[in-house]
Order: sequence, then structure tokens, then C-alpha cells
Amino acid sequence: MKIDRLIGILSILLQKDKVTSAQLAEKFEVSRRTILRDIETLNMSGIPVISEQGQGGGISIVSNYKVDRTLLSSDDMRAILSGLQSLDSVSGTNRYRQLMEKLSAAETSSVNADNHIIIDLSSWDKSAVADKIEMIRQAMEKRMMIMFRYFSPKGETTRKLEPYHLVFQWSAWYVWGFCTDRNDYRMFKLTRITELQMTGEKCAERDVPEYTCDKLRHTRGEIEAEVRFDKSLKWRLIDEFGTDMLGYYDNGDIRLTLTWEDAPTFYRYILSFGDGAEIISPEGYRQEFAELIKNISDKYET
Repeated sequence: MKIDRLIGILSILLQKDKVTSAQLAEKFEVSRRTILRDIETLNMSGIPVISEQGQGGGISIVSNYKVDRTLLSSDDMRAILSGLQSLDSVSGTNRYRQLMEKLSAAETSSVNADNHIIIDLSSWDKSAVADKIEMIRQAMEKRMMIMFRYFSPKGETTRKLEPYHLVFQWSAWYVWGFCTDRNDYRMFKLTRITELQMTGEKCAERDVPEYTCDKLRHTRGEIEAEVRFDKSLKWRLIDEFGTDMLGYYDNGDIRLTLTWEDAPTFYRYILSFGDGAEIISPEGYRQEFAELIKNISDKYET
């Protein structure tokens, strides 16, 4: 697309003092005439790009132009490259790397040599998520609704969604959008989605609110209880809640006051700690959890 090429040309001109039209034509796989028309477009948009003919000539931005030429430094480009490569780790393609090569004035080999950051966002079963990401991305570009089967602690449902954001958060991929079945904005985890398809229906025109990250989404809700955790589990609790929420008993065990969406999902979370967690209060949740444990134990009695 022309806008992508214009951004790419501007990026290169901000990094290099001068570049020839032939070099730009080769990089963006278009004719020199197309590059010259792009330069005219940049000039018309208010960016003073000049073209000098003859030996030693080339295309450049005037030296006193107010745009900072360090806008995209080599360090910036390497950081951006790491991010784009992380998206390739999900999609299984080189699409974003190829985009970065077009935007970067540096040779790819030199960028890779200095890049010590590796971000791999892929799941163990890459195909389970990559195909969904690609379909949802296409749906968002076409402003098309999607439909899928969704599995949650509350059961299985079929949902129709106007997708607005693909989100990598809490170590997993999600799609965020307007759920027409709930008439509200919802977040869905991609690994719990099956039978994903585009419906062919256009998304409605609406004022979409800004997406905000709710870091402690699973610690807010109707259930509130005090839980004691064995000190050996501190690594996991810090990983999930940080350090500010943690309290301590005299022997080093950890005290947390947790709120949760509902009792069943709260009990399942506590069970994930084995014998390393104990509900302290209120007594009603403690007794109900004890009954759940007894029912589990009864299944293994011979």
C-alpha cells in the first residue's frame, strides 16, 4: 500500500543523510518513477524532501527540518524488530520481519547481530492459536463479525463478536470486542475458542471505548476470603499478584485477601495449590471447601 511505502521512505530518510531513488525503488520493489511521485507526495504533506541530480546526488530531508533525525535510531529499530519478530513467532510467517526490513535502513544482518532480546509468544501448540489470530485479524480489517464456540467455567456458549483488539496479556492471547449476545464488551481467551468463523455480517457503527488492561481481573468479584499459603509458594504468588498484596505470618507463610468472581472458580484456584493453601475465613467458604475436598476424596476410596 502507498501509505506503508511513504512511512518506509520517511523512516529511511530520517536515518540516512542521503539515499538514491534507485536504492529506494529496489527496496520497495517499485519503479523509480513511483518513488519520485512518493517524494512529491511527502513534499505536498509538508515534509521538505529534496532531490539532487548528478554524481553524489540523492534524496534527503533538508538539514534544518524540525523532525528529529534520531526519531528512529538503530537501538529503536532493534527494539521494534524484536517486537515484530515476536509476532512472527505466533503467526509462523516472516510477514512482520519483511515489514521491518522495508522500514529499516540498516542491513538485516547487522540488526540481528546486535539483537540480544528474543521474545517468543507462541504457545506449545502454535497452530491452535496462529490460525485464530490470522482469521480475527482479517475480520478486524474487514470490520466483519465473528462467531465461535466458547468454553468457560460457567459452561459452553456460542458467541457473536465484533472484534476490535487482539491482546497478548496474562501470558495468553485474547480477543476483545462487543459481544452481541451479552450486549457488552467482553474478552475471550483464544485457546478456549473453537469453531471460529467470520459471519459475513458487518460490525455496527458504534463509539468503541478505549481498551484498558485490568491486571487484577481475577481478584475482583463477589467472593472475598482470607487465604494462607505455604511460604514455599511465594514465587508463584509474586508471579501472579506482585509483592504489594502479600502479607506474612510469623513463620513466613503468606496471607492474602482475595476476591473472586464466584465460589466454584475460587475453589478450583485454591485446589491448584494442593495442600499449600488453606482458606482461613469466612467460615462458610472454609466449610464449603472442606465438603468439596471430601467429595473428591470419596471418589478415590476403594
